[in-house]
Amino acid sequence: MPMVADARRLAIKALVRVETDSAYANVLLPKMLTETELSSRDKALVTELVYGSTRRKRSHDYVIDKFLVRDPPALARAALRIGTHQLVEMNTPPYAAVSATVQATPQRFRGLVNAVLRKVAKANSVGITFPNQAVALSYPDWILKRLVDDLGESLALEALAAMNLPAPQQIRFDGYVQDSSSAQVAAQLPVAPGDLVLDLCAAPGGKASAISSRGAGVVAADVRLARANLIVDNTRRLGYNETLRGSGIVPVVADGTAPPFKTESFDAVLVDAPCSGLGALRRRPDARWRIKPEDINALVILQAQLLGAAAPLVVRGGTLVYSVCTLTRAETSAVVDSIAAQLTRLGFKHALSDLSLPTSEQDGMFSSLWTRNGPISS
Repeated sequence: MPMVADARRLAIKALVRVETDSAYANVLLPKMLTETELSSRDKALVTELVYGSTRRKRSHDYVIDKFLVRDPPALARAALRIGTHQLVEMNTPPYAAVSATVQATPQRFRGLVNAVLRKVAKANSVGITFPNQAVALSYPDWILKRLVDDLGESLALEALAAMNLPAPQQIRFDGYVQDSSSAQVAAQLPVAPGDLVLDLCAAPGGKASAISSRGAGVVAADVRLARANLIVDNTRRLGYNETLRGSGIVPVVADGTAPPFKTESFDAVLVDAPCSGLGALRRRPDARWRIKPEDINALVILQAQLLGAAAPLVVRGGTLVYSVCTLTRAETSAVVDSIAAQLTRLGFKHALSDLSLPTSEQDGMFSSLWTRNGPISS
């Protein structure tokens, strides 16, 4: 019990940091876990409590707030959320969930947490009903509406439900952890040994290393030095030499909207553009609460700029791939449609587009592949 209590105490601490300091859960928690001596099992429990409670914040708070007369301090709220998560989502026996959570709570809040969680347990045994799908699935109203408008209600609800599940841990042959949908994007590039490829928005380097593993040389670019350093770290850790002699990865700092490369100098260019991430929300559990509708408007402009700037860099006979881990029509097919005429003038032919929805096994991803044949004769 003491070790379990420690796990819950760490989860409470992490949730308070996420809520009050605007810390990113997927950045904060791994660091916190490296500084503990918890067992692997307890680390997995902490991860589920923090990620799951953050994803389910809205639905959990709806239940909790029924039994509160005023908003509690952040620390007590965090304890109530992890307790509710155990009761409602993890099917932990009520006595174990309540007692272990109370034990992990500071003394001054234990009475409140005990009383509320007992009421939550009783309500859960009868069955909890929610006022609408957005609350039940724990998303902002605008995200549900946006995806229902773009995908249709059935597919949208399936995708949103899938992104409430824990992210699958898929490990590549070289030890890199990469979602299967991201791996599929890298695999779409028809590269051969000796080809030269540009990954225009490459950090942290997962797709660049997948491409390099097939014998191609990869220029892995990102606009910020800190992000380019992530590529450097992964390149060295995975053993991909920083050289373009046949294969390897060369990380560079470069603005993808004005890339400092010669035209027609790459056999393939990948534009894995910054996006709202609405297809991979389970990996960034607090992202659903951070992203705003107006953010998508700005991202769409940037995505079109990146794709337009990348196209002239592809050699005749080469390939251009655009990908985003989101599901909105504005960031996927609409971006491609917005510059289709420009791509056609440059001699590109659209080969395929694919929208993969989130499932229990993979994140959501959109990709569009174009091949360059040559300029249209006037």
